[in-house]
Amino acid sequence: MNNLVKRSPMFYVGDKYKLIQEIKKYFPKNINTFIEPFVGGGTVSLNIKASQYKLNDIDNNVYNLHLFLHQQSTNVNFINKILYQINKYNLSKSFIEDIVPIELKNQYIKTYYAHFNKMGYNNLKAKFNKSKKKNYLLLYLLLIFGFNRMLRFNSKGAFNVPVGNVDFNKNVLNALNNYFEFSRNNNIVFKNLDFKIFIQNINFVDNDFIYLDPPYLITFSEYNKIWNEEKEIELLQFLDELNQKNIKFAISNVTHYKGRVNNIFIKWMAKYKVQRIKSNYISYHDNSVKKIEEVLVINYN
Repeated sequence: MNNLVKRSPMFYVGDKYKLIQEIKKYFPKNINTFIEPFVGGGTVSLNIKASQYKLNDIDNNVYNLHLFLHQQSTNVNFINKILYQINKYNLSKSFIEDIVPIELKNQYIKTYYAHFNKMGYNNLKAKFNKSKKKNYLLLYLLLIFGFNRMLRFNSKGAFNVPVGNVDFNKNVLNALNNYFEFSRNNNIVFKNLDFKIFIQNINFVDNDFIYLDPPYLITFSEYNKIWNEEKEIELLQFLDELNQKNIKFAISNVTHYKGRVNNIFIKWMAKYKVQRIKSNYISYHDNSVKKIEEVLVINYN
C-alpha cells in the first residue's frame, strides 16, 4: 500500500506517511482548495487531489525549505548540485553507489552510516553555521543526514542536530522527484503565518477544505514545544467559528499518550464526528512507538 503513497522529502518523524491512506478516506471527495495551516513536511498535501493548495507553517525554516524545494522543481541540475555537495563532504550516496568500506560495516553493523558520515556531516554543519546567509541546499542536506531528520537550532541560531544513521538513498531521490512533480503540476501557495491569521486571510468558496495536524499538547517533540493549553483552546474555539460558517475541516490529534490525557480536546470533540486512527506517532526524544490514541475529528457528513 505504501508504494502508492508519496512521502515528503523532509521525512518528518511522526508524519502521516503511514496513516494518509486511512485518514484521507474521510476527506471530502471533491476539494477545490486544500488548506493546511500546519503543513509540516507536506506529506498529506502530496497525496490529496485538489484544484489548488494553500499551505502554511509558522516555522520559518520549514517554510523556507518548502519555498526552496518548490523553486528547484524546474531546475534540471538540482540533483547534480546535491551530488556535488555530497562528494565535497564525503557523505554516503547509495542512490548512486555504496562507498561505505566493508570494514566499517563489519565493525559497526547497525550504525555504519553514522560513523562514516560523522566527519563530513560536522564539517557541513560548521560551514552552514558560519554562513551569514542561510544556504537552504546545505540545510536540506543537514536535514537528510541528521539524527531523526530534525530541524533544530540553539539559542544563538546555530543548527545543532548530530549526525544520524541515515543515507541519501533512492527513497530520498524518489521523494524529491515526487515533490518536484507535484510542485510543477499544481497551483500551490506557501505562507509563514500564525494558523489563525493564515485562515482568516482566505476567501472561502464551496468545496474548500481545511486539514489540521497541529502540535500535540500531550506528546513530546521539538515541534510541540511551541504549543500550550492556551493555543489549544484558541485553535478549538476558532474551529467552532469556522463550523458556524459551514467551512469543512478535519483535525488530527492525540487524546491519550503514555498516561497523559488531553481532556481539553476530548471535551471539545464530543460535538463533532470522531474517527479512531491507528497511530504511528514517534517522538523526537524517543523514537519507539508508544501506546497512544489518535483521532480524526470532522465537521461534515
